[in-house]
Amino acid sequence: MVTLPDPEPGPGEVVVAVKAAGLCHSDASLFEDEKWLQMMDLPVIPGHEIAGLVESVGPGVSSRKAGDRVVVFPMLSWHGYMRNGGFGTKVLAQAEALVPIPDNVSFEIAATSTDAGMTSHAAVITTGQVKAGERVGIIGFGGLGQIGARVAILTGAEVHVAEINEAAWDSVMESGAKQVVKDVTEFAGLDLDVIVDFAGFGTTTAGAIEVIGDDGRVVVVGMAKLEATINTYPLIMKNVKVLGNVGGTADDIAAVLAWMSSGDIKPRTEHTDFGGIPAGLERLHRGEVRGRLIASYK
Repeated sequence: MVTLPDPEPGPGEVVVAVKAAGLCHSDASLFEDEKWLQMMDLPVIPGHEIAGLVESVGPGVSSRKAGDRVVVFPMLSWHGYMRNGGFGTKVLAQAEALVPIPDNVSFEIAATSTDAGMTSHAAVITTGQVKAGERVGIIGFGGLGQIGARVAILTGAEVHVAEINEAAWDSVMESGAKQVVKDVTEFAGLDLDVIVDFAGFGTTTAGAIEVIGDDGRVVVVGMAKLEATINTYPLIMKNVKVLGNVGGTADDIAAVLAWMSSGDIKPRTEHTDFGGIPAGLERLHRGEVRGRLIASYK
């Protein structure tokens, strides 16, 4: 724990008092994989899923005012990696990076829209180009996968989920998925049109390439491991497209928040306080968190 001066907003900036921050697998991985350090401007406070109240605004800001309930679009300034993030009490953000939270959506749920929601929506809709009637595989039913599956279902796709933890299987079926299996290789013979790998353990991406249908699209999102060994034979012979997806846009966040407001997306969450963040990251590393773990200020 460290004490820092309160940030002061400059032109076009705002200070957001953090009310809730999501804990992402990448937050745990950055302590384990040296490649993450190459993407960071150290020292920095982690935490890129941020929801809170506008506390003050800088010169020239007319779009936001003190007291606004907002989430922070994390990719504009890479909060938690290049700029201090939500594991602190206050963050400095550009006014254009703020997305309003609907009145009936809590800070804790809203925080999940910023990365888990944004990235899942972009991976399924923008990169995966999922359409109604297509058959879609989702690997991993954690913080991102649970939202990605719902986005695909709401779009009209038939969704099949691979989730190694059987404790999550009831939640998978309650989401509207057609089936759930332990490993992506069990999708062989389904000729899936799209598989979105929200786990990213290397073997999961390799397995997706093996079982995807002809002309299929494999979208790689998860970064549990930053390398994979793949079989190029099915990649070539089936004309498979392997696509990376990093983040999304503020519009993706707004779309997910709208579905949260309507009740169509209800992410499963667990809760802790900010003092529980270190233990929470350890739980993430051990695979003990179901859904998204959220730290909140009271």
